[in-house]
Amino acid sequence: MTQPGDTIVAIASGAGGGVGIVRLSGARALAIAESVIGRPLSVRHAHHVRFHDGDDEAIDDGIALYFAAPASFTGEDVVELQAHGSPAVLQQLLERCCELGARIARAGEYSERAFHNGKLDLAQAEALADLVAAADIRTARAARRSLDGELSRRVDNVAAQLLAVRVQVEAAIDFADEALDTLAAAALHERLLATGRGLDALLQSAQRGQRLRDGLHAVIVGPPNVGKSSLLNALAGSDSAIVTDIPGTTRDLLREVVHIDGVELTLVDTAGLRASGDAIEREGMRRARVELQRADLAIVVLDARDPSAGRGEVDSAIAAVPQRLWLHNKADLASAPPSPHDGDTMLVSVRTGQGLEALRARLRGLAGADEQGDGTFTARARQVDALRRAAAELDVATDALAADALDLCAEALRCGHDALGEITGRVVPDALLGHIFSTFCIGK
Repeated sequence: MTQPGDTIVAIASGAGGGVGIVRLSGARALAIAESVIGRPLSVRHAHHVRFHDGDDEAIDDGIALYFAAPASFTGEDVVELQAHGSPAVLQQLLERCCELGARIARAGEYSERAFHNGKLDLAQAEALADLVAAADIRTARAARRSLDGELSRRVDNVAAQLLAVRVQVEAAIDFADEALDTLAAAALHERLLATGRGLDALLQSAQRGQRLRDGLHAVIVGPPNVGKSSLLNALAGSDSAIVTDIPGTTRDLLREVVHIDGVELTLVDTAGLRASGDAIEREGMRRARVELQRADLAIVVLDARDPSAGRGEVDSAIAAVPQRLWLHNKADLASAPPSPHDGDTMLVSVRTGQGLEALRARLRGLAGADEQGDGTFTARARQVDALRRAAAELDVATDALAADALDLCAEALRCGHDALGEITGRVVPDALLGHIFSTFCIGK
């Protein structure tokens, strides 16, 4: 945790060429920086300076910028020393600052201080890390919207609605001798349902934001020898998977990260599912089923000549996967197109390339790329989980209200409100904060 008067320093960016920044934050940031440069600094003014070591030897020439508390990123006094990007020069500057009383910042400590000092909420702090890590313009723009508070505003709006209902329910408990009349109870129930609809819409947006940030986790599954490995190779544009006509060739999981128009997908090739097989193949099938338990999408590959073959093993394995895409492969060998299965079904031939462009477009859409609008924001798995828990508590509260179990309703609303508070940091354990900020880079 941040200690009063504790001053931290880190190389914020640029080591290895160009401009590098050594950033100080804390009560002694200004005094340390002025000792390094040998002159006073004015607030928000770019000073051309010379940096000196402990023997007053020149380290480098550069720029010094001073941001006085609370008008800084961390809310503390912050000084940035901009030097040439030589690792040796930046290391000398870092060591000199430490000699003068600073300490090396922990990973994410600058953002953590900004959070504790009210400059960012937790969702915005995580969005900053997402912006730094963004691999394409689409993700960067969505992360920027989260950093600007899009996710936080929507969470706070739902939380305010939930709190208003909770206040009414708890007031009814406090005045139990004055039971809710029929009209008031109906209005309260409708208000709770409206809050639930708003939360469901937010959850859907957050799930799209998570797919945008993390990519789509798609598992290729199906009976043996239907072309799963060939499909992986075709989508990845490489011969990563061994392809033969022998059933059971794939024994273990094989992962490939592919990009389709800037959208990232993690594809996992799996062992063919069937009732028999040797011990190694059975272990491969077990791993396939485990992988499906955490998949966003099951790409089910069947033989277009006989789509029903091996379906029993596949149906049981994909039961819990939220999205399925059915591919009837080897369409070039089928005498007649098979009748479509319920849900999304596509006719492809990996050998000839038939249907592969349409498949790529479909995968891009499933990853959420075609659903983005001005309000799209990035989201993390923990945020989506918190929204799911809040939605589940709202369902409990709705049922409890209908049964006139006001105590149970109030408790469920409290738990739901706390779950939403975890997203922005209004309600969050210190252990969770430590875990979140430890994933940031040192300079943030």
